[in-house]
Amino acid sequence: MKRVLCVLESGFEEIEAIAPVDLLRRAGVEVVMAGVSAKTVTGKCGIEVAADALFGEVAGGDFDALFLPGGPAVMELRENVAVIGLVREFHGEAKLIAAICAAPLLLKDAGLLDGKRFTAHFSTEGELPESTGERVVSGGEFLTSRGAGTAVEFGLAFVELLCGKEAADEVGRAVMV
Repeated sequence: MKRVLCVLESGFEEIEAIAPVDLLRRAGVEVVMAGVSAKTVTGKCGIEVAADALFGEVAGGDFDALFLPGGPAVMELRENVAVIGLVREFHGEAKLIAAICAAPLLLKDAGLLDGKRFTAHFSTEGELPESTGERVVSGGEFLTSRGAGTAVEFGLAFVELLCGKEAADEVGRAVMV
């Protein structure tokens, strides 16, 4: 069974976190949502989510992929040395990193985007002018997406990368995409 670590901090974008987590779990992927500051994490729109674990209690080596949702929380996560270190750790181990909306800024802060193909939310264009503007970009080591409106497409691409096209098609049919 594939395992994904999803990093949550208060101010995360709910759709960008929950839709991909739901789709991954439908495909049989174990997703552990880890709250950085607390086990109860409040999203940008006030929805509270009970994380499965605290960030400090999980080890990156136990997972196949890292998932970074977007939202205003990204600005706080950019200042978190442990989160940036984890991004570098996953990259150094050639593990998939999926980042949506403003979360590719964490990839930038980790020094990983030079010469890479990626996309991000339009609000990041000042810092990420190389963003392609595409809805979803799968560039081998990274999976990136624009924002809440692309969360299902992003989630299904995530399923495909971890479980194969057949699994992604099956989940897509089940949710009527």
